[in-house]
Formats: sequence, C-alpha cells, structure tokens
Amino acid sequence: MSVRPARAAEKTDVVYLRDRQEIEAIRAAAQLVARTLGMLGRAVRPGVTTGELDRLAEEFIRDHGGRPAFKGYRGFPASICPSVNEEVVHAIPGPRPLREGDLIGIDVGVEKDGFYGDSACTFPVGEVGAVAGRLVEVTRAALMEGVARARAGNRVGDISHAIQSHVERHGFSVVRTLVGHGIGREMHEEPQVPNYGPPDRGPRLMAGQVLAIEPMVNAGGAEVVTRPDGWTVVTKDGSLSAHFEHTVAVGRDGPEILSAADGDGTKEEV
Repeated sequence: MSVRPARAAEKTDVVYLRDRQEIEAIRAAAQLVARTLGMLGRAVRPGVTTGELDRLAEEFIRDHGGRPAFKGYRGFPASICPSVNEEVVHAIPGPRPLREGDLIGIDVGVEKDGFYGDSACTFPVGEVGAVAGRLVEVTRAALMEGVARARAGNRVGDISHAIQSHVERHGFSVVRTLVGHGIGREMHEEPQVPNYGPPDRGPRLMAGQVLAIEPMVNAGGAEVVTRPDGWTVVTKDGSLSAHFEHTVAVGRDGPEILSAADGDGTKEEV
C-alpha cells in the first residue's frame, strides 16, 4: 500500500537495519502475500466482483496464519485494494464485476508474527487491448529496474530514477503523489521511495534495509485525484493505470526479492 510523500516536518530519520532472522520473518509475511496474489490471479475472470476477490483473500490469509494488514488500517474497510482500469491504487472492494478487457491491480498486505509483507500485481481480465498490455509489461519491467538498484551503497534516488527513466522511455507517466516505503515491523517505515527523480540523491541504502518498491504508471498524464470515498485514487484524465510492487531486502551483494513467488513459475530474478 503506497503512501503520500511526507512534508518535511513529518519526516523521521529512523531507518531500521534488519538482521537475518528479521529478514526471514518479513519473508514469511511477504511469501504469504505472494501466494495470496497467485490465488487471486487465478480467480480473476469476467464476472467475478472485487468484493468476491476480497473475501477470497481474507479467507486465504487467515487460513495460512496471517492477518490482512490493510483491514482497519486508518479506517480502510477491506483486506485488499482491487483497482480497476483508471483506478490507480487504494480502491475499495464491492459489487463491481470485472469485464473482458479490464485491468485490475491488486495490492495485498499481510502481518504475520509481528512482521509485514506488501506486494501488488496488475492482471489482465481476459484479452486486453494493445495499450493495456504494453502498460502492464512496462510497469512490471520498471519495478525490476528499480529493484536492481536496491544495493548497499546506492541511494534511494537511483531506484527512483531507474523507474522513471524506463517508464518515460516507453511513453507512459509515473504517479508522483504516491510513493513506496520501508517495511518491517510496521507496514510503512522510512525511507520513502519515490518513483521519479534524479539519481544519486536521497538517503544512502544500507544492507539490512527492507523496502516496498512500487511503481504506479499511467497510460496518460501523471495527475491523479481521490474519489469522495477518501481512498480510491484515479487518473485525472481517465486513462488506464497499472501497479506492481515487491518487498525487497537491500543486500551487500544486491537485492533480495522477499515477495517473489517460488515454485509457481513467477519467480523474478534481478
């Protein structure tokens, strides 16, 4: 789940460096997120409602020893954020049925044994148009470009710049009013991880940090607005949007994707 960039007065300098035991605990939560997303991806089809997907997710998470991290967070009423077409993030599940050609970005967070995992994936509903298909692939690739820079000694801005460069090179735009974040014993920790900006700027990355890196990419302009429900963020121009996210540990020898799904053909290498 993304956050809005903090004002200077709100920022904290507290950055947590996790030991191997803590990283493995975060991995356990993130792996449950990955399994939940895999299950939901298989359930996505024309006719299924976003509310049904939410019910499936909550049952799956609780049956496997976790707690839906989003439910109740700052008053959010559901377990997942299923954002369809022009919805960027934070959509509230309900009776809306999916239709052939839709895109649905599903964001899932899990708390397990005191640690958090967070990941998102955008799924096509049946056959989608050329722009939608390209948007999904570019956003997925932008995530991996950002993840590849999550190395000790780099700066947060190196992640941000890699994402923005990839997206804009393909003619799309990155959302700037929402950012990724640190994650661990809390769902949102420092540092914030924007999806845009110059390289070699921002906090220095250190081994043991864990980040939720999450590009949100629009087919049209970067501007977004929030619907009257106070949660659902949509593109201002009504264009399609896609969202991918991984929970990633910063290592001395490179990044470690804690939310990569093992054993189901979807494991992503950096």
